[in-house]
Amino acid sequence: MINQKQSNVSMCMQCGVCTASCPEAGITDLNIRMLVRRNQLNRGIEKLTPWFCTSCGECTLRCPRSVNPSEMIFDLRSAFVEEGQIPLAIQKALEGTFVQKNPWGRPRSKRGEWLKELNIKIPHISETNSKKLLFSCCIQAYDPRCMVIPMNVAKILNKGGIEFGVLGTEEACCGNEIRRMGEFGLYEELQEENMATFQNYGIQEIIALSPHCMNALKNEYGDLGIKVSHYTEVLAAMIEEGSLTFNSPYKTKVIYHDPCFLGKQNKIFEAPRKILRGIDGLELLEFSGSRENSLCCEGGGGRMFYEPEISYQRNSEKKVLEAIQKGAQVLTTSCPFCVMNFEDPATDKGLPVKELSEIIMEVL
Repeated sequence: MINQKQSNVSMCMQCGVCTASCPEAGITDLNIRMLVRRNQLNRGIEKLTPWFCTSCGECTLRCPRSVNPSEMIFDLRSAFVEEGQIPLAIQKALEGTFVQKNPWGRPRSKRGEWLKELNIKIPHISETNSKKLLFSCCIQAYDPRCMVIPMNVAKILNKGGIEFGVLGTEEACCGNEIRRMGEFGLYEELQEENMATFQNYGIQEIIALSPHCMNALKNEYGDLGIKVSHYTEVLAAMIEEGSLTFNSPYKTKVIYHDPCFLGKQNKIFEAPRKILRGIDGLELLEFSGSRENSLCCEGGGGRMFYEPEISYQRNSEKKVLEAIQKGAQVLTTSCPFCVMNFEDPATDKGLPVKELSEIIMEVL
């Protein structure tokens, strides 16, 4: 079962709103209006052009005719996947997912390695009464920089008295990026495996650490009968209930970046801000383009694995420069893809990048 919205290119009236709102238009060869028109006319499409898309969803959200250009791009990619006409880096990511259930191709047997770094014991989901699952993203399970995120959130939940469990090596990629890379068959396999695992353990609730995972599990797996939340929603509720309190001030100017899959695609804007506003001494700054208008970091839709062979100023660098101009002392976000994309340009300019859970750990 693939739960997805269909693209309807026949509805396009060539107004150009999609291209005008696209973060890649004008800096790469991606022109969504032109792609839709060529699709309408069954004209050939250059095989690398669809790979500039970051799947931020801006074009689909702003389209006045519900053409759903994002899905059209995924369909185009799917055709190239079937023909084997895809960038080598994308091919490797798909092969890694097929073999090891993660696009980095890291051993599945090591997916739960982050648990060994904790000084608290996190039970397997089968050992819990709540059947509340903490679902880690592939990049957070394997990448040393992002591995701190599941560790931090696990400690925070534990401190707040929340019972939860993990799947460890039984966890597989959610498939969010796999579907957006056009490998619908592999996505369906991942979806079916994860759904069977959830059903086997009677999971009642999922706390997703990545907005990408949350999006797939919540919006694209169909009706699971399982509550799915991003971890910031859970922590914001804990603050409101009084089970999560901060003990130390954080006298710092912090600017928050809205991740595409958390913000514009799932309308979760307030939970991260509620957490930040609850920290004594923290001064929350905003980008000129925030919330629905947040500029994509360029990490989604397979772009974490594919680097275009063209030179242009990345959106992540633009945001880092704006953060510095606004006087920010820390750039924070709540998505591992965004953290990875901001890290290099921010480090070069002396601006620390912290995932939201890292700030929380400093004030607990």
